[in-house]
Amino acid sequence: MQHIADITENENWITATTLQERYGKKKDYQVVDADIRVSTSDTELTECPAIYREDGDCHFIVAKAGDNTYRPQYFYRTHEMFGKGAPEYDDLATCLVTLLHTQSDHETSKITNNES
Repeated sequence: MQHIADITENENWITATTLQERYGKKKDYQVVDADIRVSTSDTELTECPAIYREDGDCHFIVAKAGDNTYRPQYFYRTHEMFGKGAPEYDDLATCLVTLLHTQSDHETSKITNNES
């Protein structure tokens, strides 16, 4: 089983800074463990560190799948999961910005469709 290094101090700083820039104030998040298939050919799950945040009924997670490898996803309920943009990113800041942007677009789309 592959070992994935913990979230670093720099990755925490990038996360905190990106969230503060997006929302205009400090936002809390957690570093958690997530079980993922690091490679599509893996038959077993690997425990990986991940950044997790809830915002209302939306849940965000960015799993660290290797050195400089990040997988974003947001979801509302188990059957309503989204992983927008590239399936993997080699830059955490780009990963977070893309995730937050696509989720915001999704929210806007939901509001627009409900007004129609």
